[in-house]
Amino acid sequence: MKKTFITLLATALVVGASAQTADGGIDAKMLERIKSGYTNSPEQRAIKNALASASIATLSINGDNLAKCDNHFSHRVKTRGITDQKSSGRCWLFTGLNVLRAKMIDRYNLSEMEFSQNYCSFYDLLEKSNLFLQAIIDTRSRSLDDRKVNWLLRHPIGDGGQFTGVSNLIMKYGIVPKEAMPETFQSNNTRHMRTILSLKLREYALALRAAKSDKAASALKVEQLTVIYRILVECLGVPPTEFEWTMRNRKGEVVSTAKYTPKSFYEEFIGEDLEGNYIMVMNDPSREYGKVYEIEYARHVYNGDNWLYINLPIERIREMAIASIKDNTAMYFSCDVGKYFDRKKGTLDLKNYDYESLFRTSFPMSKSQRIQTYASSSSHAMTLIGVDIDDEGKARKWLVENSWGAKSGDKGKLIMTDDWFSEYMFRLVVERKYVPQDILDMLKQKPIMLEPWNPMFAPEE
Repeated sequence: MKKTFITLLATALVVGASAQTADGGIDAKMLERIKSGYTNSPEQRAIKNALASASIATLSINGDNLAKCDNHFSHRVKTRGITDQKSSGRCWLFTGLNVLRAKMIDRYNLSEMEFSQNYCSFYDLLEKSNLFLQAIIDTRSRSLDDRKVNWLLRHPIGDGGQFTGVSNLIMKYGIVPKEAMPETFQSNNTRHMRTILSLKLREYALALRAAKSDKAASALKVEQLTVIYRILVECLGVPPTEFEWTMRNRKGEVVSTAKYTPKSFYEEFIGEDLEGNYIMVMNDPSREYGKVYEIEYARHVYNGDNWLYINLPIERIREMAIASIKDNTAMYFSCDVGKYFDRKKGTLDLKNYDYESLFRTSFPMSKSQRIQTYASSSSHAMTLIGVDIDDEGKARKWLVENSWGAKSGDKGKLIMTDDWFSEYMFRLVVERKYVPQDILDMLKQKPIMLEPWNPMFAPEE
């Protein structure tokens, strides 16, 4: 198949080259050659008519794969309840908090509970604002046309992110139950708030660049952040510094009632080093395996941690994921969720859609080639909670807890085949105790710094 594809491509290039204009444009002769791709045959007319009134997804559904995927899993982390990020790009935050939530529910035998995503979002947006403004100060001597300055101005703030944001924010500001700072309309619908914040930050960037000195710019930044803080309070509410919380067990019986600060609440109920206990691994076959990579400016807190990961073959990542699930420990997981996703069934399966038959052509690019050509990248984070292992110890399918509400997918969860896992899984955050020593030793390397504008490293939403 691959050899045939290359031969056909080479032939097409030769024919095309002989028919195009000297400057590479399409002339009349070349246009006639191109138009020969559609002959108005009965088959082509039928496809054209169908596409005029129905979606590609509907027409490409694989009829041989309509049976609902078996939802039995040989190993599954104990979880309870489904969260909903609504119309916001906070999947990374919901996922990170859901990993911690599963631990707390299991450890204390609780009924459903959630941590306040809004509390963490507040400080996330405040810290991101400071990160942007300080980066503008750091690059004041550069031209507005400089690529780094250009990138900063194009991306002043967003509500997407990744796991180091979860760890840095919680270790700095603590955590609170949802009752202590519930969602607001703006936290659930972030687009307009982001637009307002972006507009102010870009305005402030010009003022910082025009300041007479770095010292003057730093003083001005503090005044600018007071306005940002006020806007955040008006949109999201005032973050609590102290609150009372009643813990109830799974039967609804009161276990305790006490007062907490956000940090004391975290220390009592979670109490682990999020910044030191978790390792991010990546499967990016377009880059060398066994290397540690760091992405510049891919952080949430200015003096926090950049996004840093070990690039590994999918087989090594699969082993760690299985070990963690077998030990009842959920994981932060990210992937290219839109590919071969059947929303009705809640499945991620390479056999869900038959694009090849619908368009009578093949789509032969490998995972590495899709990454290199921007055809695929990590777009969404979820909580990995289950795996089904066959008699030979191989994974057949995986289960993730999503944050799109209980009505989405299979009661809020998605099932992915292991083949899909291999092709469209990108990142996993796993506790150190499940990481083999040879992989931990890779962290001794000096990280290879990558540019922040590579689309492979866009924040997950």
